[in-house]
Amino acid sequence: MAFKIYTKTGDGGATSLIGGTKVPKNDIRIETYGTVDELNSWIGLVSDQLNHDSLQIELKEIQDRLFTIGSSLATDASKDSKMKLPDLHQSDIEFLEKRIDEMTALLPPMKSFILPGGHQTVSSIHITRCVCRRAERLAVNMQQNELHVDQKIIQYLNRLSDYLFTLARYAALKLGAKEIPWKPRLNS
Repeated sequence: MAFKIYTKTGDGGATSLIGGTKVPKNDIRIETYGTVDELNSWIGLVSDQLNHDSLQIELKEIQDRLFTIGSSLATDASKDSKMKLPDLHQSDIEFLEKRIDEMTALLPPMKSFILPGGHQTVSSIHITRCVCRRAERLAVNMQQNELHVDQKIIQYLNRLSDYLFTLARYAALKLGAKEIPWKPRLNS
């Protein structure tokens, strides 16, 4: 028999973490891994918009890491899960740093803050970056509320938002879109 997508077990407003613990659907853990899932969807859209083979491969790897992060956040660390879950490695963070450095080397120096915009793809990347920052804030909130969050998750999300900012600038360069410098209005 085929696997059904609906189970009806969440109809009362609760869901289960990996390990079986039931929590309300507005639990900080659910908010956090739900935001990581949203981030993953935005990265899929960005990948489709960029239509660039090597970047699509790179973004697919990032999506895989986000599934790893989501599974970690969805696990009740106080329970012994029988599932073997993937894990995040320091090399995943280092990969983002390397790519940030490589793209930055090709970009003109930043002389001001940059407003999101200039091209639909660039704007999509900036929205993705903002969702990433929200996921990071939620993960920090979990940690501050003494819920288990691997420190590498917070580091990865922090570095990923930097990567996405750099990717937005790099995409603008490749697409021939002008960056929009922020010119603050200063009252006399």
